[in-house]
Amino acid sequence: MESIINRRTIRKYKKDEVQKELIDSLLFQASRAATMGNMQLYSVVVTRSEEIKEKLSPLHFNQPMVKEAPVVLTFCADFNRFTKWCELRNADAGYDNFLSFINAASDTLLYTQNFCTLAEEKGLGTCYLGTTVYNPMGIVEVLNLPKLVFPIATITVGWPDENPEQQDRLPHLAYIHEDTYQDYSGDQIDIIYFCKEMLEENQKFVEINKKENLAQVFTDCRYTREANESMSIGLLDALKKQGFLK
Repeated sequence: MESIINRRTIRKYKKDEVQKELIDSLLFQASRAATMGNMQLYSVVVTRSEEIKEKLSPLHFNQPMVKEAPVVLTFCADFNRFTKWCELRNADAGYDNFLSFINAASDTLLYTQNFCTLAEEKGLGTCYLGTTVYNPMGIVEVLNLPKLVFPIATITVGWPDENPEQQDRLPHLAYIHEDTYQDYSGDQIDIIYFCKEMLEENQKFVEINKKENLAQVFTDCRYTREANESMSIGLLDALKKQGFLK
C-alpha cells in the first residue's frame, strides 16, 4: 500500500478543524482490526479541549504538537467494559491480571495502527507519542480512567503543515528470520546499522553529545538505564493501581 511506504511522522498541523464526523468514521472503520477473542479490549479518548491538552502536555514532556494538534487521541487498554458486562451477566470475570493487560494492550495497538493507516489515507497527519507509558498515572488522572483501563498510545492528528523527510529504517535483513530466529553475528550487526550510523544527522548527534558513536547517544542520552528503570517502577505501580497487578 503506497500510503504506508510513503508515510512520515507529522508534528506540525494547520489550524483547520478536523471534523468530528471524520474522526468518528475512521475510529469505527479501525475497529475491524484483529482482536483477542472478539472482545475489542480498547477504548479511545478523543481530546479537543484546550484545557485538557494543557494538562496532558507536561505528561508528554511538553512536546508542542500535544497543544497544537486539533485532535489528541489516547488509546487505552480496556478490560473495564468487558468485566462490567460479565458481572451484570453473573459471569466470574478473571481479568484483573497481567496476562489480561497484555491481551488488552495488544488489541489496543492493533486498533491504533489501523486508525493511523486510515487517517493517513485521508490526508491527515499523525504523530505517535511513545511517552504515554512514561507517565501513565498522570494520564489516568487527567482523563479520569477507571480501574482496568490503561493508556497505551497517544496520537496527535491534524491536517499536515509540513512535509518532512522520512525517518530512516533498517534493511529488511535486520528483522526477517526464516523458520527460526537466527541470532546476529558482530559482522551482521555492523552491516545492519552501517547506513544508520553514516547518516549525516546521526553523525551530528554523536558530535553534539560528545559520544564515540550513535549507540552511546541512545544509551547515555536518549534512553538511559536510570530513566528506563525509574519509569519501569512507575509503570508497574500504575498497573497495580489500575487493577492489572496484585
